[in-house]
Amino acid sequence: MLFTGGALLIAGSVLTFWGWQGQMGYRPLAGPGHGRGMSQVGAFDSALEGWAAERILEHYYPGADLGRIPPTTVSVRLTEQDDSTLDAYADAGGRVAGRELAVGQAAHLTPLPDGGANVVITVGCEGEVLWQSATDDPWIYPLDQEPGRPAAEHLTLCGGSAYRGALGVATEDGQARTVNRVDVEDYLLGVVPAEVQANWADKGASEALRAQAIAARSYALAETRYPYAQTCDTTDCQVYPGTTKEDPRASAAVAATAGTVLLRDGRILRSEYSAAPDGGEPADIYTFAVGPTPSELGPVPIEPDPDAQTGGIAPVDPRTRTVVGRSPIDVEYQRIGGANSSVGSPLGPETALPQNAGTYRMFTNGVIISTATLGARVVDFTRLMELAPESPTYEARPPGSTVPANALPHGNGLAPASAFPPGNTVAANTASTPTPRPTSGPATPSGDSTGGEF
Repeated sequence: MLFTGGALLIAGSVLTFWGWQGQMGYRPLAGPGHGRGMSQVGAFDSALEGWAAERILEHYYPGADLGRIPPTTVSVRLTEQDDSTLDAYADAGGRVAGRELAVGQAAHLTPLPDGGANVVITVGCEGEVLWQSATDDPWIYPLDQEPGRPAAEHLTLCGGSAYRGALGVATEDGQARTVNRVDVEDYLLGVVPAEVQANWADKGASEALRAQAIAARSYALAETRYPYAQTCDTTDCQVYPGTTKEDPRASAAVAATAGTVLLRDGRILRSEYSAAPDGGEPADIYTFAVGPTPSELGPVPIEPDPDAQTGGIAPVDPRTRTVVGRSPIDVEYQRIGGANSSVGSPLGPETALPQNAGTYRMFTNGVIISTATLGARVVDFTRLMELAPESPTYEARPPGSTVPANALPHGNGLAPASAFPPGNTVAANTASTPTPRPTSGPATPSGDSTGGEF
């Protein structure tokens, strides 16, 4: 991939940006938002010019590193629920106070000063009371703890939005607060399309969505707003309306960058951003706060596990159960349909990219790569070469064309020519060529937020 004014150093799972500090000053901007950090408008324009997400982030956060986090959750204060009870249900049912929340039932939680809650279960949101109790575990849990669950398992506020993860209550100065504790990747499914327009992907600016996902992930995990929640759901933090605005195009950007964060001196950068006009300016990252190191996050359970010998807390995040013993490429291959997917059947083992930048695996109709910044995703051969620029080049072929026998010559560190037999085609839906820049239409974020903090 192309970088200007700096370089991308690949070392394990950390990518270091250098060559920018001292070359560009930092100055606050007037206009929409606070003007610090990445300009969402500028990211859109840069993506149309062919910039990858990494280059966009390099420009706006010079001197920052890109690193990987383990599976973790984030806790979000739902501000519109302030000073009220938590009233919620799930179409598929759930669990509360150690008991089952059956289909058609709603739970009503009122926080207690000791950290617990009073629980009332009703038929529907306003029907007869079925049972009530007090509990020291003030949370409503989804039917299944794992991320990426279907809509029927999401918890829905009575008369309000639906949320992935668990919903709970706390107190602040004697006032009730509602908190959503959710896998950070599930959280971003709601944040990204609320902060920017998912249809940027249709305009050739998918890389801006990926940059937004990384910035938003970093910002949330570096937050320490409240004793009971890391961050909030408004423009004071990041706009998060639950599942209301989820969009497959934004979800693809989240998946493509899964686990990737910005770091400063090894700690997660509170990477502020806004809808600053005129493209914005590179930031002085030392004016931003930092949070924990990736290793300090560790796995955080959504729900206590009564069978665990750890004081009631599950020792492993539920997400890890789905990937133990399987590489990210294997997981992605199964997710898209395995041998019945567009990439077809595997042609060889998983192989390292040059400079240990990640791994790739060849299939009859495409390639799946896995890198620290992109996660596991299907790419075409042009994109594969961008990720390994020092490798010998080959004649790029458009989607649908046949791959010549010498497309991947021996000794290039990728795969022998025989790994992709002559006559096989490049999958049409894996091309990464940018869409031409639109001639009209605003490049503005989708919500009222300017992102980050005002």
